[in-house]
Amino acid sequence: MSDRESVAHLLRRATFGPTADEVDAAERAGPAATLDRLLTPPATDRGAAATPVPALPPDPYAGLTKDSTREQRQQANAERRKQLQQVTEWWLDRMVAAQDGLTEKLLFFWHGHWATSAQKVKSARLMVGQLETLRRHGRGPLGPLVAAMVRDPALIVWLDGQKNTRKAPNENLARELMELFTLGIGAYSEADVKAGARALTGWVVDRRTGTVRFETKRHDPGEKSILGQSARFDAEAYAGLLAAQPAAATFVAGRLWFRYASTETPAPDGLAGADTIATVRALFSAPAFAQTRGTLVKQPVEWLVGALRQLGVRPSALPEQQRKQLLAGLNALDQVPLRPPSVGGWPAGSAWLTTSSLQARLRTAGVLAAATAPGVLARLTAAPTAGRPDALARLLVVDGWGARTRAALTPLAGEPRKLLAAGLVSPEYTVS
Repeated sequence: MSDRESVAHLLRRATFGPTADEVDAAERAGPAATLDRLLTPPATDRGAAATPVPALPPDPYAGLTKDSTREQRQQANAERRKQLQQVTEWWLDRMVAAQDGLTEKLLFFWHGHWATSAQKVKSARLMVGQLETLRRHGRGPLGPLVAAMVRDPALIVWLDGQKNTRKAPNENLARELMELFTLGIGAYSEADVKAGARALTGWVVDRRTGTVRFETKRHDPGEKSILGQSARFDAEAYAGLLAAQPAAATFVAGRLWFRYASTETPAPDGLAGADTIATVRALFSAPAFAQTRGTLVKQPVEWLVGALRQLGVRPSALPEQQRKQLLAGLNALDQVPLRPPSVGGWPAGSAWLTTSSLQARLRTAGVLAAATAPGVLARLTAAPTAGRPDALARLLVVDGWGARTRAALTPLAGEPRKLLAAGLVSPEYTVS
């Protein structure tokens, strides 16, 4: 693999989709320096600064009472939906604009890992609050992240933490915390789940303020035995116990490998580091990572955001109708940010390669091609007609077209927007 192919592979996986200019710069720097730069956040991220977190009013439902009319409730629901769409559009815009692409994509990884859906939470403020928690702790050690998440309002609502009391323990959060978020199947017992649920009792969400509070009378202060240790565990101590297990670091490293490297090949030994960034460095430095080039199907959000970046399109600059079409495309592709289908998160691999998904990609690719920035389109049309498939490969950071794809692209060379759309749905672009 050449240096250019190596850095292109790294950038495709570590970020949402590099531009040709970014690959040029990475090739000049070399693979090692490029990885160092990716793992070191810029002092100032102008793109992130230009897409600040939207200011959201309190939950529209917080002001309702038992005497509120049906119309008032319908109005509150409509306002909730409006706020959630606003936040979804904001996050997509941030993904495109952010210069620190690794951190932004890592946030999306954690969002899928701690899969929490607005479908049930029904609060833009709570969902944004969770994203900020994941952003704040997502690069560091596992302990502070788990401790923050067991007190996260959105997660507590999502997994029925408010129903978890001393008199009537609810095991949902404790079970998923061990099975899906920290340890994995087989690393705990049913007794551990029951004791963990007791440790998590007492936390309730105040929708008026978007915060949690601890109610002593709802908490079980008794001694609990979890993973072979006995103590008067509360939520923080329980989180610390889980995060300190060697199985937790190994499990999270495996999930990072699954999303960033391969859904088919097991993670190599020795990836787990002292914190997430150390693990990510080990992952991208592993010899096995280089062998995964061209094998990982892009998730729909990765596909869309990468295309927007490469085509020079900021979602916030598009007319409302085109913004709606992009969100409709993600909805048809079954991956809308803030709406994972279950606590298990989104699928991976060939699950994204269905007949219906191809049709949705085709429609969305047409929207993207129509919205392409004039300067980007000019770079494509500046190439001789016969050379435009190769110019397109450079634009979309594809290492090269297979014979079948090139045969399909060549007749479209005289129609640049159709050529763009076809390239966006090609196997070489869909699989990175």
